[in-house]
Amino acid sequence: MSTKERRSSVSGMLEVLGVSRSGYYVWRKRQPSLSQKRREQIKKKIRVIYHASKEKYGAPKITRELRKEGEVIAERTAGSYMRQEGIRAQWVKPWIATTKNSDFSSKLQNLLEEQYNPERPNAFWCTDITYVWTEEGFVYLTSIMDLFSRNHCLECDRQLRCLLRSRHS
Repeated sequence: MSTKERRSSVSGMLEVLGVSRSGYYVWRKRQPSLSQKRREQIKKKIRVIYHASKEKYGAPKITRELRKEGEVIAERTAGSYMRQEGIRAQWVKPWIATTKNSDFSSKLQNLLEEQYNPERPNAFWCTDITYVWTEEGFVYLTSIMDLFSRNHCLECDRQLRCLLRSRHS
């Protein structure tokens, strides 16, 4: 066999597929039906609305926009057409204010006075809190560190003793 691709004739392919010659030529000349034309027209409108929304709209909003334009369409049909076109709404993460302004910071005192190298362990501790966004919402992460050892890996009882000591002083 040569390295060139093997070509098949139309009649040979029709025979392999079990299709009559007349049926094939009728199929080739067939014009799209009115429902097929309407379906393609709506799919085109869906693509236009989808790209105009910066790829954010899903089936409910696209259906609303199509109805505003006078189209009669169900949300499920719009969703089905979107799947056929490979279109999916992009989820936008909601913005949430996590910092609340208060006069609390004016009451704080600087106990370290910029002395970040204490002479003994457990003299000064520093903490920080942040949040990490997950699919289930915010997860808060807290860090507690002894400035003498710079150790983040603390046992729970040491943390609790430190917190209790700071409450009583």
